[in-house]
Amino acid sequence: MAGRNIWGLKQNFEAIFRRCASTSSQAHEHCKASLLKKLNAKIPEESGNVCIYRVPAKLRQVEAKAYDPSIVSIGPYHRGDQHLKEMEEVKQKFFQSFLKSRQEGVVELDRVIAAMEKLELEARSCYADDLLREAGGFSSSSSLIQRWMLPTLRRDLIKLENQLPMIVLRELLYANSQCEDSILSLQDFALKFFNPLLQRDSHTNAAGATVMNEACHFLDLFRSSILPEIQDQDRKRQVHMIRSVTELREAGVVLEKSQNDRALDVRSEGRVLKIPPLHIDDHRGTLFRNMVAFEQCHKKCKPDATAYLFFFDGLVNSADDVEILHYKGIVHHSLGSNKEAANLVNKLCREVDWDGEESYLHKVVCDDIDVYFMSRYAKLRARLVHYYFSNWVVGISTVAGLFVLYLTLIQTGCGVADTLKALKENSFWSYISDSFILLFSRPSTPIVHKDSNKG
Repeated sequence: MAGRNIWGLKQNFEAIFRRCASTSSQAHEHCKASLLKKLNAKIPEESGNVCIYRVPAKLRQVEAKAYDPSIVSIGPYHRGDQHLKEMEEVKQKFFQSFLKSRQEGVVELDRVIAAMEKLELEARSCYADDLLREAGGFSSSSSLIQRWMLPTLRRDLIKLENQLPMIVLRELLYANSQCEDSILSLQDFALKFFNPLLQRDSHTNAAGATVMNEACHFLDLFRSSILPEIQDQDRKRQVHMIRSVTELREAGVVLEKSQNDRALDVRSEGRVLKIPPLHIDDHRGTLFRNMVAFEQCHKKCKPDATAYLFFFDGLVNSADDVEILHYKGIVHHSLGSNKEAANLVNKLCREVDWDGEESYLHKVVCDDIDVYFMSRYAKLRARLVHYYFSNWVVGISTVAGLFVLYLTLIQTGCGVADTLKALKENSFWSYISDSFILLFSRPSTPIVHKDSNKG
């Protein structure tokens, strides 16, 4: 029986080997054809107009809700999401209000459709998703918006995955006869609407018409409005990170609140570091996360928001650093504690890659603050402050010790002065003779011994 089983297994193996031999040549040809097809396939190149991206997975995994709209979607990435359907009716009413002319009551639908058909290919090329590049993927109404919606709308409309190309918005305004100064009015309205995200004055228009023409979308426009006015030649590789606030203060660096309304405009004058005020909460974190995601994906913009966040990440290492910045008027937060604020700042740079290239903060960090920090005076001062004046208890102990030492020195000095004065009044030999006299002289009073024999 065992021999029959072995013979059967042998026959099966021989059949398998013959089948493999007959099909090996076919498999080889099939594999070759598949590789040639992949080799000759045309790899789609990224369009030069791409400016609206999917947030990279490693950034999304840190804080996914920072990139997803909460109540409204204006771009195709989140179109049709179940939790956003409540706003579709409001969007429909805005659409009707936009197309209806107040003066003539005529719907300029044909003009708008023609403008959109003209821009379809260019608009689709602004998205990084290949599916959206193909066809088929694509305040007078204050009563429509409830008061609670406005802050959430601002945060939704500034998120990277929820953007519309600026060229589309511009052409829509051109197509509407009510808007004469369309570019300027769109810029002013957008900045006025988004400025509260950073607690800026609603009338602040930091970006000019040139920036408006170059902006890709609302996120890019708002990002450009908070950038410092710098020249490209000031950009260099930032080889050092900024020290923490505690270390800088110990070394004698003076922290000052800047009055500049551009949040990223950090400046230095010698050992004086001027920083614009920053309001920290979860919503500001959302804003900066989307700016960093845009800079990580878009090759045409400089990593300025990224450099700024790494700058603040270096400044803030503990709750004490936040407390000092708050005392100076530089940092304000609505979180539960300074420790929570410090954790939020440090979390913003998590999973973000940046090697210090093209940093606009090179002069501030490397040329001014770091040069002063490495000087002998700064090192000596930092050491003294760190070990002897780190807090008020240590400081009082140090002062008390110095005071006791001062009194001891005074007492010792007075004793030495008295000794020197006595030496001047008497000669050295007089001291020697007095010493011998005291040593060998007998007492003047005789010693009386009691007689033991007397009663």
